[in-house]
Amino acid sequence: MSSDAKAAVSYEEGLKGASEKVAEFQEHKSALKRLQHWLHMTPSAVPMIVLVVALIVFGLLSPNFFKAVTLSTILQQIAIVGILGCAQSLVILTAGIDLSVGAIAVFSSVLMGQFTFRYGIPAPLAIAAGLALGTAMGFANGWLVAKVKLPPFIVTLGTWQIILAANYIYSANETIRSSEIAATAPALQFWGNSIQPGGVKVLYAVFLMVALVAILAYVLRHTAWGRHVYAVGDDPDAAELAGVRTKRILIQVYALGGLFCAIAGWVMIGRFGSVSPSASTGQLGNIQSITAVVIGGISLFGGRGSIVGMFFGALIVGVFEMGLKMVGTDPQWTFFLIGMLIILAVAVDQWIRKASA
Repeated sequence: MSSDAKAAVSYEEGLKGASEKVAEFQEHKSALKRLQHWLHMTPSAVPMIVLVVALIVFGLLSPNFFKAVTLSTILQQIAIVGILGCAQSLVILTAGIDLSVGAIAVFSSVLMGQFTFRYGIPAPLAIAAGLALGTAMGFANGWLVAKVKLPPFIVTLGTWQIILAANYIYSANETIRSSEIAATAPALQFWGNSIQPGGVKVLYAVFLMVALVAILAYVLRHTAWGRHVYAVGDDPDAAELAGVRTKRILIQVYALGGLFCAIAGWVMIGRFGSVSPSASTGQLGNIQSITAVVIGGISLFGGRGSIVGMFFGALIVGVFEMGLKMVGTDPQWTFFLIGMLIILAVAVDQWIRKASA
């Protein structure tokens, strides 16, 4: 037997009885690290905890807070913001931002009203046209971001001003009164109708908001398209290398956001009764939706968060506004506390993001 063969035999004999385990490296995580990892995997946990605490605190401070009427009022107040928040959430999940959501909502509502009363178009067709045009406005945002590669902040800051100006110019700042709509085109006010279980008024708009949140949560969590949205927000270059058509996803996200904004515009008509080009949503809708998204735990850097968290964020704002009003504090405390929550939410998000590093 050659020397090489003898060496091989002796080597194999030496391995007999040796452990077959592969080397393992165990990292003992502290409780704080485990919490950080859990929060990273469950982004809606923080807003849910804040919401529960806020409900308990205001319930103790005001004996009337937990009445069904109060809770129903909170849901009605956040219906529009919640739907706009769906649009904003999609965009922010792709690491973008949309400052035009409020303007698209108002202009879409104006288009629905003017098509009906200026041109005599049947209300259902006018509504469909308004929804389509709202989608087109969102598509334009997406095209400029994806194809022209302009920053989302700049694009939507510009289109916010353009759409608001077009809204005033087209409508001639004319308000269509609630009585006229009720008499001629009640379909425009559909989402302002309500049911009254147990004598408590609940608008159809509340059920619409909850349904949209539930559908979008399912789509983002359980479909390939939803996973692609997260992938584009997390790392667009890696997503493109993996075969994700990032430009198409971006355009689809902004277009779908435009549709949600147009739906919010339709809800506005039902919620307020009239069609007004100067509705405050045009100026404040973007800020309110971003507030709900940020407090709801969706990362401004994209790729992390959930629609359910956004819903909790909108509820937190509604609970704070109603609770502080019922306690009798200065209304400015609402803005103060919500501002603190926004800063805290971003700080927590930065801390949580370290878990994925």
